[in-house]
Amino acid sequence: MPISKLPGVSAEAVEAEHRKQQVEQIRDYYAQLSRIENVAFRVRVANREFCKTVAAQIGMHAATVESLPRKYRSYSNEALGVSWTKPTVISVADASPAAAAGIKTGDQILRLDETPVPPTRTAGWIDDYLKKNGVKPVQVALRRDGIDQTVTVQPVTACAIPINLVSDPTPNAFAGKDKITIESGILRMLPADSDLAVIIGHELGHVNMGHYDKKNVNALMGALGGALVDGGFLLGGIYTRATFIRHFYRAGALAFSVGFEREADYVGCYYAARAGYDITGAEEIWQRTSIELPNSIRFATTHPTSPERFVLMRQVIAEIKDKQQRGLPLVPEIKPSVTQPVPVAGPEDSY
Repeated sequence: MPISKLPGVSAEAVEAEHRKQQVEQIRDYYAQLSRIENVAFRVRVANREFCKTVAAQIGMHAATVESLPRKYRSYSNEALGVSWTKPTVISVADASPAAAAGIKTGDQILRLDETPVPPTRTAGWIDDYLKKNGVKPVQVALRRDGIDQTVTVQPVTACAIPINLVSDPTPNAFAGKDKITIESGILRMLPADSDLAVIIGHELGHVNMGHYDKKNVNALMGALGGALVDGGFLLGGIYTRATFIRHFYRAGALAFSVGFEREADYVGCYYAARAGYDITGAEEIWQRTSIELPNSIRFATTHPTSPERFVLMRQVIAEIKDKQQRGLPLVPEIKPSVTQPVPVAGPEDSY
């Protein structure tokens, strides 16, 4: 048992510090999310021609206490200034239609055209409204400092790929079939928004290039091959407990994983440059990765090694800058397309 004589700690002092830390954590989370949404808006708009799914967007995130995730509700009014009943703007992307219309953080959004904005599922409702409305101008009724006003917002079409921020110290980001997840640990490795744009572009590249579906089909083909081997042993009276199915499934999923990551790095650089970001020096991302994930220097099981990614990205940046200097379109050099496979359950593509 402990034998040190500790000073007394009051419950009131602990509760006060608890509240302070909760408020700061919420503020930090939504500041990070605002940064991601700001960069992602530019990337989504600039590369919409490559996306299979697009939708009208205005670059604004509004919420009420009730519409936020449950874990953030208790202190969100103090941390973010959001109301229980009136949707409040918590972020506005730079150079977005919302910003151009003069909408600011802290504004309460009352109506879109003649329709009141609900206090539940606020962000999702606004997204759905804009999808149905398309790029027609929207009359946004808002309240600022107790004064009501109406502004006209002109939506733009952009990639409709949601991005989820997860509070996790792991420096990672990954893409599924139709969404991107960014873990907060990777943000400390991306001091410049241009670096973040490259990573968002990388994950968007996974989605647009169909890597999720391709890896799933490769895994399925591997499993079918494994089933033939297991079946052959079974005919000989040996029960393998589907060992070859499991191993061949994993081998199939990994068959082109490294190549898919190279392709996402390549396409992602183009996406960031097309969004207007100066990607000079973006290859340094992989030097920082080697510090956080030292195994990436030597091993290339699912991803290229960090040295290879550094060298490849430097060459890609040179290719892009050459096109910029010659006034050529910033379009990735892609081989003739092939038929896309039918998706099945499988792993996600990660950073």
